[in-house]
Amino acid sequence: MTDEHHGRVLVGVDDSPHSRLALDWAAAEAESSGRALRLVHSVGPGPEVGYDETGAGLTEEVFEAATGLLDDCRALVASGHPRLPVDTALVHGDPAEAVLDAAEDADADMIVLGTRGRGGFAELLLGSVSLKAAAHADRPVVVTHGAPDPAKGGDIVAGIRDDRDEPAVRFALTEADRRRATVRLVHAWTPLHHAGLMVPQVDDMDQEQRDHAELLSRAARPGKEFPGVNVVTELAAGAPASALVDASKEAGLLVLPRHPAEGRLGLPLGSVTHAVLHHASCPVAIVPVR
Repeated sequence: MTDEHHGRVLVGVDDSPHSRLALDWAAAEAESSGRALRLVHSVGPGPEVGYDETGAGLTEEVFEAATGLLDDCRALVASGHPRLPVDTALVHGDPAEAVLDAAEDADADMIVLGTRGRGGFAELLLGSVSLKAAAHADRPVVVTHGAPDPAKGGDIVAGIRDDRDEPAVRFALTEADRRRATVRLVHAWTPLHHAGLMVPQVDDMDQEQRDHAELLSRAARPGKEFPGVNVVTELAAGAPASALVDASKEAGLLVLPRHPAEGRLGLPLGSVTHAVLHHASCPVAIVPVR
């Protein structure tokens, strides 16, 4: 990393098409934001290493293949981004844990992963490595979908759940400021969600809608610190996952907050986030909030 670059984007790579998409996106993101790029590949026990017919580990062959993969990825980045500082790391162990550890060691401020790695089943839309990293990282994780180049434009959509979501809003504003993009703050609510078998009175529904609109208004306040960014708010009546997936069709990036799991059996990723990660049409950034 040189004096002209501040921060680092870390991208997990393997030999899958999804990894290539993540690599392209991460390189463009690093260059446009003035950060360095680190390429990480993990080898560990199991199918990531490979065994011969006797069960003996093919250590030397795997090492050569892994380092060759990293060299190839580095060359691809250099061909499109010749001035971008790039380094590589070969790590060992569970891929998701290895990526998280590598991000901490590198002090990376963003992790980029493909939707599914080399070991993914064809019928799965999102791989376990991406899910685990998005669920447990203490920094933003971008899971790439759709167009790989963040410089190509498109609005930045931020899904708003409640008043704790300011870190996700600021992340979206920072990305939009650099891209000269509009930020769309989207909040969806279901009027009959808590009504049970009772139909709520019109006055109650109007008040509930006003409450949700006020929440969106509060979420937009950090936009005052970014005078060059156009911020619009969108209040949708309906299922939040459907509203966000629809919004992703015209977006360059979709930003979602990741809230702490609630209760002993709480999911690290909420059902809305999980659904959006599987079905979004653009890259999705998961931003941890407290």
